[in-house]
Amino acid sequence: MKDNIAAAKEALSHLDLDQSEAAIKSKSRDFFWYSPVLKDKLDHVTADFVVSPRNEAEVIEVLKTCYAHDCPVTTRGAGTGNYGQAMPLAGGCVMHLRHMNNVKEIHPGRVITEPGVLLKDLDTATKAHSGQELRMISSTWATATIGGFVAGGSGGIGSCTWGALRDLGNIIRLRVVTMEAEPRILEFKGEELARVSHAYGTNGIITELEMPLAPAYEWVEMFVTTESFMEAVAFSDDLANQDGILMKLCSVFEAPIAKDYFQRVAPYVEPGDNMIGLMIAPHSMEGFLTFLGRRPEAKLIYRNDDHDWARTPGPVFEYGWNHTTLRALKVDPSITYLQVRYSHPDHAALIEKMRDEFSPEVLQHLEVMRESGKVMFAGLSMVKFSTEERLNEIIQMHEDAGAMIFNPHRYTLEEGGRQTVDDTQLQFKKEADPKGLLNPGKMIAWDDPDFDYSEMYAYPKMQAAE
Repeated sequence: MKDNIAAAKEALSHLDLDQSEAAIKSKSRDFFWYSPVLKDKLDHVTADFVVSPRNEAEVIEVLKTCYAHDCPVTTRGAGTGNYGQAMPLAGGCVMHLRHMNNVKEIHPGRVITEPGVLLKDLDTATKAHSGQELRMISSTWATATIGGFVAGGSGGIGSCTWGALRDLGNIIRLRVVTMEAEPRILEFKGEELARVSHAYGTNGIITELEMPLAPAYEWVEMFVTTESFMEAVAFSDDLANQDGILMKLCSVFEAPIAKDYFQRVAPYVEPGDNMIGLMIAPHSMEGFLTFLGRRPEAKLIYRNDDHDWARTPGPVFEYGWNHTTLRALKVDPSITYLQVRYSHPDHAALIEKMRDEFSPEVLQHLEVMRESGKVMFAGLSMVKFSTEERLNEIIQMHEDAGAMIFNPHRYTLEEGGRQTVDDTQLQFKKEADPKGLLNPGKMIAWDDPDFDYSEMYAYPKMQAAE
């Protein structure tokens, strides 16, 4: 195997290859260490070499060469994912798409781009061109790529209005290269998008994306506090159902998250304050302030366009989604998290039940989303980690209560999702990656069709720890 990999590396030596061991190691990792379970199992994983193609022709050359030499290929954007999606479990080649960062075309309501463009740079380009921006971004907007977001993400800032990334209309078109003796270039729209969106690059490499845009605004970013947690939930639920108030973010943080973990916010809140982070369009502010005035339980403590804070907290969206856990980890390394779906119409009652069951061992962090047009909540609950056994028990108790868990302590597509085979993605992998060389170990249905999910999947060909 190592001889084959060395031969592939030699055949690609005229391309942009990283030679430094430190660089190869850093580009073999993502934010898997959010999970103490994954940190224990994946910390040793590293590629044998890293290649950074400059265009689609070089992507094809890498895939064709590695196919000929039976060399695994794991594609990578900026490595901001949290589940080991971009980690080369079997070693081999990491294909880093950082050079493919051209914004190709901008039109009313849509942009055509290469995958390696940072989300912030894509927004900069579309704003400068025609006052437009991406409808949906991750909290890692400043460092994440659009290709990585589509291949590994599921939602983010904007989901309170636009729903999940894979919902109809949130991706327009994807251009994909297969890994075969003669790689093919395929264009996917409509139903076909599900083949490769949120597939971790296991069955094709995205080389071009067409994504929807919306008018760009100087969003008014705010923090609101309540004494009662369920008042914060009700406030957010009601606000999200105000059809005339345009919103891009609504994050809910149970006390004492804001006081204990948000260092720039802490001087302005009390330990018992529950907090809501908001992004509201400027033209909706009169409506929002009227809404706020009807709710004496809610107190506006910060707005980015009018405040007396000695030091601004920075972008409010960088307190939500996965940034909440990141901020907590900087204060308390024992914190980890869960991803929970609280679906309409029983979301509020289920949230209250889980809080009553687990707080303060599990603190509620919620993000407003839409699901089939209905307001619901995604939970990125913060867990005080003790043991893997207790973590699994907490997960099981959530599922028994009817709260779906998307497990961030697993590195496979199925275990991080609904624990079922995505037959659309499996069938396309059979067609597009017949040797199973793309991001191996991440699709259980390819490796072990009879796996019963009774325990964590252990990829049998995973690189051995030294």
